[in-house]
Amino acid sequence: MYSTCFRTNLLASLRQCRSKLKILQGHLRTSCDVSDKTSTNSSSKLKNGPSLQDFLKSPTGELRPVKFDEQDTVPYLNQDDVWGGSRKVYFETYGCQMNVSDTEIAWAVLKDSGYQRAESVHDADVVLAVTCAIRENAEQKIWTRLQQFRAMKSRRTRDRPLKVGVLGCMAERLKKDLLEKEKSVDLIAGPDAYRDLPRLLAVTQSGQQAANVMLSLDETYADVMPVRMNTGSPTAFVSIMRGCDNMCSYCIVPFTRGRERSRPIHSILEEVRALSGQGIKEVTLLGQNVNSYRDMSEQTHQLADSPTNLSAGFGTIYRKKKGGLRFSALLDRVSQVDAEMRIRFVSPHPKDFPDEVLQLIRDRPNICSQLHLPAQSGSTQVLQRMRRNHTREAYLELVQHVRDVIPDVALSSDFIVGFCGETEDDHNQTLSLARQVRYDYAYLFAYSMRKKTHAYHKHADDVPADVKQRRLAELIDVCRQGMAEANAEKVGQVHLVLVEGVSKKSPSDLAGRNDGNTKVIIPNMDIPGEVGGQKCSPIKTGDYVAVKITSYTSQVLKGIPLAHTKLQGFPNLAEQGQRVVNSA
Repeated sequence: MYSTCFRTNLLASLRQCRSKLKILQGHLRTSCDVSDKTSTNSSSKLKNGPSLQDFLKSPTGELRPVKFDEQDTVPYLNQDDVWGGSRKVYFETYGCQMNVSDTEIAWAVLKDSGYQRAESVHDADVVLAVTCAIRENAEQKIWTRLQQFRAMKSRRTRDRPLKVGVLGCMAERLKKDLLEKEKSVDLIAGPDAYRDLPRLLAVTQSGQQAANVMLSLDETYADVMPVRMNTGSPTAFVSIMRGCDNMCSYCIVPFTRGRERSRPIHSILEEVRALSGQGIKEVTLLGQNVNSYRDMSEQTHQLADSPTNLSAGFGTIYRKKKGGLRFSALLDRVSQVDAEMRIRFVSPHPKDFPDEVLQLIRDRPNICSQLHLPAQSGSTQVLQRMRRNHTREAYLELVQHVRDVIPDVALSSDFIVGFCGETEDDHNQTLSLARQVRYDYAYLFAYSMRKKTHAYHKHADDVPADVKQRRLAELIDVCRQGMAEANAEKVGQVHLVLVEGVSKKSPSDLAGRNDGNTKVIIPNMDIPGEVGGQKCSPIKTGDYVAVKITSYTSQVLKGIPLAHTKLQGFPNLAEQGQRVVNSA
C-alpha cells in the first residue's frame, strides 16, 4: 500500500521521537531528585532554625500593662508645642444653636490646653470662625469675613502673627477651597475634630496649614464639659446628639455632620446638674434631629426590642430602629434634675412626636409648652421631592393632635420657598397651610441648592431667584399676620416670664421670654414678692416674674410685671394675678 521510501522515512521519525522521549524522562528524574533533597534540607532548616521569639526584642525590664486612658501622643510634637501658654483665642460663631454649643466645646478643649480667651479680635493671637453651610448666604458672610482677617494678618508684626481657623460645617464642606483659595486660613477643623485643635494650632506655628475634617461614627464629646461663653445669661444649651439620618433632599447636614449618634444619658444629666448648680434657669437640649435621641451606650439599652414609635402618618427612608433609651426617657429624667429649671429642645422632626413625649410635655410644668414643627412646604408633591416622608394631611393631623393633647401649646415652624419644581399651586398650598396652622413664630428661607445633597444630583434648581424672593415675601406677610393674631389673644393674660437682661432697644426696660418662647418687654422696676404684696425688690436677670400682657406686635409682647414668682408656684400666682387683672 505504502511505498518503500515512505516506510523508511516513517520508521526514522519514530526512532527520533523515542530517543527524545528517553532524554526528557531522564531530565525529569534528575529534577525530582534535586527537589526532594532541597525540600528535605528546607524542612530541616525550618525545624532547627529561629522561632518567632528570636525576632522579638528581649524585654529589658518588667512588662508594663497598657493603660487605655493614656492620651495618644504625636511623635513630632511635644507637650510644650501643643500648650497654648499666653496665646489668646477669639471665637466668632455663625448659624444655629448647635454652633453655639460647638463653640463652647472647642473653647473647653483649648482652655484645657492653656489658651486664654480674647475679648476682641484685635487682642487675639488665634481667630476661630465656627461656621454654617446650610445656605449660600451664610457661607458668603464667612468668605467676606475671611478677607477682613487677611487684611488683619498683613498688619501684624512677625513677632506677633495672627492665625485664622475655620471650624464647623463649612470647614468640612469646602476644605479644599478654604486651604487652596483663601490663603488667610491656617487651619480647618470639622465638627468632629475639635479635640484635635491644640495639635492643629501647634502645626500652624511652623508656617504650615493644618486640617482635620474626618467625620466620626461615635464622637459626641460626652466627656468634654463645655465652657459657657455667655456667663451672664440665665439660659444654656446642652448638646444631646449629633448628625442626622433623615437625608432630606435639600439638606447638607448629613454630609457635614455625619450620621446620628446620641450622647450617653449619664453625661447629659451630669452637665444639666452642673448648670443647675451654676444658677441656670433654662436649658435647651440640642440636636439636628433632637427627638430621635437613642442612647445605646449601655447593654440594657441595647437589648430593648421595641422599635421607635413615629407620629401617625409619618415615615422614614431607613428601617425603624430598635433598642436604646428614647427621647421621652431622657426628657423625663432631665426635667427631674431641677423643678425650677425650664426645659426646651430644638430642632425636632415632626415624625418623632409619639404620645409619650406629648403627654410628658403636658404633665411637667418645667417642660415648656412650645414645639417646633418644621413643615418646609404645604404641598404633598414638594414634600415628596424633599424626601420628608409625609403628606400635607398627615402634618395637619399631627398639629391638631398636638393641640388636643397640649391645648396651650405654642407652635413654630420652618419653611423653604422655591424648592426644585415648586409651582404657583404648590406655593399657594404652603400659604394656606401657614394660615390654617397660624404659628407663633416661623423661620422662612428661599431655597439655596447645596452640593452633595440628593436634590443637587436628582433635581434642577429651576425656580428663578426673583420668583423665590416674591414667594418668600408673600409667606412672610402671611406668617406675620398669623403671629400678630396669636399675640393679640394674649393681651390681658398673665404670663410667666424668665428675665434674660436689659432690653437692647431701651436701657430702662428688661427683656425676657414666656413659656411659648415669645420675647416679652417689661419696665425695669421694683415689684412685690407676691401679687398685692407691699414689700418690693428689684428685678434681676434670671428672675421669674408674673407679667400682665398689655400690648403686642407680631414678634414681641409688652407687659407690666406684677410680682416675683417661682416656676412651680406660678399657676396659683397666675390665678391670683388674673383675678386682679379681671377686676381692674
